[in-house]
Parts: sequence; C-alpha cells; structure tokens
Amino acid sequence: MATSARVVPVPIVVSAPSGTGKTTVCRAVVGADPKLEFSISHTTRTARPGERDGVDYHFVDEEAFLALVKDERFVEHAEYNGKLYGTSHEAIDGPIARGCDVLLEIEVQGAAQIRERREDARFVFLVPPSLAALEARLRGRGTDASEVIAKRLAIAGNELSAVSGFDYVVINDHLEDAIAAVREIVAAERSGQRGDAVARHGRETALARGAGALAELPSD
Repeated sequence: MATSARVVPVPIVVSAPSGTGKTTVCRAVVGADPKLEFSISHTTRTARPGERDGVDYHFVDEEAFLALVKDERFVEHAEYNGKLYGTSHEAIDGPIARGCDVLLEIEVQGAAQIRERREDARFVFLVPPSLAALEARLRGRGTDASEVIAKRLAIAGNELSAVSGFDYVVINDHLEDAIAAVREIVAAERSGQRGDAVARHGRETALARGAGALAELPSD
C-alpha cells in the first residue's frame, strides 16, 4: 500500500516566551525520536549550570559571534535580553543531509527570520497557561532579580502577539501533554498527513479557543 511519507526532512521551529519550558519540551521530544536532531545554536550568554558547549549551545564571545554574522554564517540571529543568539546554516542543513528532521529551539525574532528564508520550515508556538503562571515559573527558578522578571514578562506579552506567524500552538500547562502534542506535530509533518494535527493544534484552533495566555491578548 502506498504511503504519503515525505522524502525530504524539514526544519521544525519551536518558539516560546522565556520561562514557558521550551527547552524541557524540546529535549524530551528529540530524546524520544531517533530521526529528529537538535539544532545547536550559538549564543553570547553564559552557560547555565549543567550546560555543555557544543551540546546545549555553542558558547562564544561577542567578537566571535559578530564575525560569524559578517561571514553570513547564520540563517537567523537576534538579540534577546541583552544577549546574542543565532542559528547557523550548518545547524539546519547538516541534520537534513543525514536524512533527519531538525528541531530548532529559537526566540520569536529568530523564528520570523527563518520564516522569510526557509519555505520548508514549520512553526510551533509553545505558550504558558496564563501570564500569571509564567510569572510564577520565572520566580520559581530563583535565578533572576525582580526587575529582570518584569522585563521578561513585558517581552512575553509582546511575543504572544506574534502567534499569527506560527502553524501550530501548544499550551505547556501539563508537561507530558505538551511533549505529546509536539511529538504528534512532528509525526504529522513527517508523514505528510497534517489534517488531524492541524485540527487539534493549529493556530486557528488555538485562537478560536482562546488557548492559554493567548486569551489575554488585547482584542482588535
């Protein structure tokens, strides 16, 4: 029996406001799927406890980062909260050349650049159940001062308004459910049979339901 499986793998971009849990979700999804590789980004921020250079990020100083920008090595790059982040062309094309889908965990600004430059990419927006829940998560980390948290929340409010640029929306209220939803989206894109995933997790469905923190967006 013939199938409609894709021949060429695609980049799958996952973005979310800071504190929404995208790193935890993305690592769980990649860890459970041998045909899905993680795109390793470059950043000028300091490594957090437990993070490893070349595994979690390529940690570089600002001079090295700007040299890569000048050499046009990045398909996207952006400044977020005072630090630089970027995805190299190789971080996407390498896994695809190996026959694997590639998952990119990047900020909303970077996702917009990918959208302009990669017609093959699909976009997943991970959102918190509410802005109050997001604030509680940020404070629960115990890593940021109150003024930093306030800045992150202001950025998050702006980022949520970018939902129109995403194909899918997943609410990270219950971690295992969010992981399962992203895995379902990856499987749908891989098979070429997107209908059920779009019906369950598509942007229009999420907006119609007023899903999670999206319900707090101001109306037009």
